[in-house]
Amino acid sequence: MEAKYRMTIEQNIFVAKRNIVDYIWKSAKLEGLAVTYPDTEAIYNGMSVSGVKVSEIIAVNNLKHAWQFVLDNLSYPIDYPYICKINQLVGGDNLIINAGFLRSVPVTIGGTSWRPDIPIEPQIKEDLLEFHHIENPTDRAITSMLYLMRKQMFLDGNKRTAMLAGNQVMISSGCGVISVPIEQQRDFTTMLVQFYESNDMEPLKAFVYGCCIDGIAFEPVPELETHLENDNENEDDEDLEQ
Repeated sequence: MEAKYRMTIEQNIFVAKRNIVDYIWKSAKLEGLAVTYPDTEAIYNGMSVSGVKVSEIIAVNNLKHAWQFVLDNLSYPIDYPYICKINQLVGGDNLIINAGFLRSVPVTIGGTSWRPDIPIEPQIKEDLLEFHHIENPTDRAITSMLYLMRKQMFLDGNKRTAMLAGNQVMISSGCGVISVPIEQQRDFTTMLVQFYESNDMEPLKAFVYGCCIDGIAFEPVPELETHLENDNENEDDEDLEQ
C-alpha cells in the first residue's frame, strides 16, 4: 500500500490544522450529529450557536480537544494508554459514561445483529504491538483504525477514537489525514457494518485508501534537494579520500 501523500511532518500538521474544522464536522456527521459546517466552525471558535443541542456542542468541543492532543503528541507511539486518553477527551464533560475506560458490559451496534465481544486488555495490548510491525504507515494507520472500530473498546465514541488514533500514525509519517467525505459516508457505514459481521477488513481498507485520505501534494523544496545532493557528494568525496 503506497503512501498517497509524501509530506514532511510539518507539512502534514499544516494540512491538519488548515482543515481541522472540516475534519471535525465530517466526523460529527459520521456520528449522526445534526451540526452544519458553519455551526461547527462557530463552536470551534468559541462562539455561541443557537438551535444546536448542548450535547452536540460538547461533542464538537471534545473533538477539538482530542485533535489538539493528537497534534501535540505525534511522537508518542500509539498504545493502549494513548487510545484510552483519546476516548477520555472524546467523551469528556459527561458526554460518554466511563470515557477512557474499557467497557465491561455488552453493547449493540446499529444496523446489525452482530455483537462485539467484551474487550480484554492484555489481548488489545498484544494486538496493538503487532500492528507496529506493519512497515507501511498508511497500511498501519488504516489497519489500526478499523481494528479499533470493530473492537468497540469503549461504551461510545469508538469510531471517533479510532480515526484519531489512525490519524496520529498518518500525520506523524507525513501520509495525509483520514477523513470520510460527506458523499461517501453512507457507503462507508454500509461497508463498516459488513466488516463488523465478516471480520474481513480488506474491502473497507481499500475503500478508505481510495476515498478517505486527504492531503496536499507539496512540491519538493529545490533548496532542500540541492542541499541534500551536496551533502551526498561530500560524503562520497570523503569516502574516496579514505
